[in-house]
Amino acid sequence: MRIFISSVRKGLEEERDALPGLIRALGHTPVRFEDFSAQTTPSREACLAALDSADVCLFLLGPFYGHVFSETGQSATHDEWVAAKTTGKPRLVYRKEDVTFEDVQQNFARTVQAYATGVFRDSFHDTAELMTKVVQKVKELETGTSPLTFAPLTQPAPLRWSLDEVSVEAGANVPLLELHVLPMDFAGYSARELEEYGTSLVDRIRQTGAVRNDVAMTPSSFQTHATVSIPVSRPRTWDTARPGELVEVRLHKSGQVSLRATLPRDSMGSILDQEALPQQIAALLRFVGALNLVQHDRLVVAIGVSDPKLTQIDRFSPHQSRTRADLSGYMRSFTLQTEPDESTSLAALDTGAQEVAGILSRALIKQHPSAG
Repeated sequence: MRIFISSVRKGLEEERDALPGLIRALGHTPVRFEDFSAQTTPSREACLAALDSADVCLFLLGPFYGHVFSETGQSATHDEWVAAKTTGKPRLVYRKEDVTFEDVQQNFARTVQAYATGVFRDSFHDTAELMTKVVQKVKELETGTSPLTFAPLTQPAPLRWSLDEVSVEAGANVPLLELHVLPMDFAGYSARELEEYGTSLVDRIRQTGAVRNDVAMTPSSFQTHATVSIPVSRPRTWDTARPGELVEVRLHKSGQVSLRATLPRDSMGSILDQEALPQQIAALLRFVGALNLVQHDRLVVAIGVSDPKLTQIDRFSPHQSRTRADLSGYMRSFTLQTEPDESTSLAALDTGAQEVAGILSRALIKQHPSAG
């Protein structure tokens, strides 16, 4: 495994110098900014590229927050934390005890410690204790056990669907993939709380990096939910093949988080690709986790597709539009919608996203009339 070490150096010099040798002794490859940057303040782009190449991210929280980048208003460690969440990489977090955290670092530590999805967190007093704990967790990661647990539902989940709603941003007659995450045993938001969280939605979306800074989002507020609409990109030509794009984020008073996105499509229509669909669903699950809205231990996840007769099961190529497609589904009436019969753990929004996405996509495609 490639293990990315994320922290500021100041206040953690001894720990950062000791970890690479330990990781190599365990048979893995350490990745840290000291090895690819001669600068005192590491390049943000270089750090994020190195993190993207890693299999595991190890975060050390010490007394100092670090240099703030003008692009994001955050430190490199904070940027790396957001990037690791968004990609769903396994994360090990260790907080140093018996030191005084500056205020901005204390706030960052609260953010990290509040995020329960698939993250291991611990503390240490000295380098020797940190080394012992890192060895234990790396060996556990080597076993590759699933982070997910499942439990049958005792009653139907009160999910709110929006399959019949037309998205102005996506355009009429464009099938939309929608994903819903409902926390279990949650009393819901008060009107005041829903307004506060709704107001923060645009900033939360920006912080995930899922939407470019130059894209204008449109927030809306309703009695039962808050919504942010995201415009789709304009194709170069009418027959340009286009990957799926996020078009809406919705937070319900019940605590349910709902996303709507276009499916991959080309000049022949929208495509349910048995390889691309699980990847899209996994990315959406991790995006929900990165929003930091769902914190409960158990949740229900479901997906559906609006206007399913306008979809085909096929292979999507981002480089070339198809010239032929099976349009037999256009003459049939059917639904594509999973009805959950079990809950799963919060890791579904992080390290377990790919596994859950595979389960959901197989269940959905199986309902399509043209499925083999």
